[in-house]
Amino acid sequence: MEAHNEQRRNTEDGSGEGDGMKAISLIQPWASLIAAGAKEIETRSWGTAYRGDLAIHASKGYRKGGKKGFAELLEEWPFNTVLPPGYDYPRGYIVATCKLIDCIKITGYDLPGLVEQHFGDYMPGRYAWYLDEVMVLDEPIPAKGSLGLWEWR
Repeated sequence: MEAHNEQRRNTEDGSGEGDGMKAISLIQPWASLIAAGAKEIETRSWGTAYRGDLAIHASKGYRKGGKKGFAELLEEWPFNTVLPPGYDYPRGYIVATCKLIDCIKITGYDLPGLVEQHFGDYMPGRYAWYLDEVMVLDEPIPAKGSLGLWEWR
């Protein structure tokens, strides 16, 4: 998705003010994939004009299939090349911070590499959130997540 630079949006209307930081909740293993630096693009059904610091929150819930489905996913390629199975991945915690540098509508052209495609839903009409400067936290911080972008701290 190199062509995303041509589709940049004006970012002046959502910079986030105050002492807090914007955050987004993701179910595991997607939050840990971002923290590990393996997932650089988060895909969503909605876009945002916000650009700036972003906390990555691992929500408490599991994806469809529950704990068993989660364990099975970690055994599949390419998840098994990045995240070890059997590890107790944090849920209900801020696991990393990063910068949200862009958000573009997916057209179906100029898709990212195959591994990144496996870590997101790149159907046309969805949005690609480009993340940079990911910093994994030494110790995850307990936090109650929320839908959408939310204010942490």
